[in-house]
Amino acid sequence: MNTSFSNAQRAEVLVQALPYIRRYSGKIVVIKYGGNAMVNEELKLQVMEDIVLLQLIGVRAVLVHGGGPEINALMDRLGKQPEFVDGLRVTDRETADIVQMVLAGRVNKTLVNLIEMQGGSAIGLSGMDGRLIEARAKDERLGYVGEITKVNIKPVTDLLDNGYIPVISTVGCDRDGSVYNINGDTAAARIAGALGAERLIMMTDIAGVLRDKNDPSTLIPEISISDVYDLRRSGIISGGMIPKVDCCVQAINEGVRQVVIMDGRVPHSILMELLTNEGAGTLVRGNPI
Repeated sequence: MNTSFSNAQRAEVLVQALPYIRRYSGKIVVIKYGGNAMVNEELKLQVMEDIVLLQLIGVRAVLVHGGGPEINALMDRLGKQPEFVDGLRVTDRETADIVQMVLAGRVNKTLVNLIEMQGGSAIGLSGMDGRLIEARAKDERLGYVGEITKVNIKPVTDLLDNGYIPVISTVGCDRDGSVYNINGDTAAARIAGALGAERLIMMTDIAGVLRDKNDPSTLIPEISISDVYDLRRSGIISGGMIPKVDCCVQAINEGVRQVVIMDGRVPHSILMELLTNEGAGTLVRGNPI
């Protein structure tokens, strides 16, 4: 298949993107990135390219990341077996140290470096910096798994106002200095809400909300908050999609205009979502007025 483009075709693509560039330029877009989309190095580079392009056209991009596979890999090397309760990682003090080391250290700085290599300007933060994410223990069975009590957004807005892409790892702390492992989707929703973001993009490992979870062609392109409750009752939203969609609803209730759940394994899915009329994944919006 011939995939080459003429100069005229390239120019037409840019012209077609112009209305979307106008819409998002100067607006805040929060991107939640993690899981399987982070494992493939080529795909990781493409995601960073997308984010740099957004910065160059004036979008105030914020990257919130996890790093579960990297945490598991280090735990395996240290001979420590991961344990989960209701899908959440049981985090004793040693595991909390590992989470901090991986997320706030290697993963965060790798993403910052990739953005800088693509011509962007980025600074890494953890939820501990400037007490960006304050937390308390969520459940004693989970140890140092945190429930967010407060988001101090000023460190993020300061970076945005100075032309940087904030790259945020989801590690929080309490007033006593204890470190907590924070669910990445929840952290992204709260941060996006505190910023009043135009869009929150939740990158996952499926196409979005599917009527048949085994058939990607049954993707539901758009749902409202009121649809969410009906889809949960009917069992279409089930399993691991329930907490993800709940985070979308929380983000909208806290002031985010729209949220999209999409497959982060699709090359340049961020650009397809923001700069084309087709978009990508499932768009979650507030109820019609």
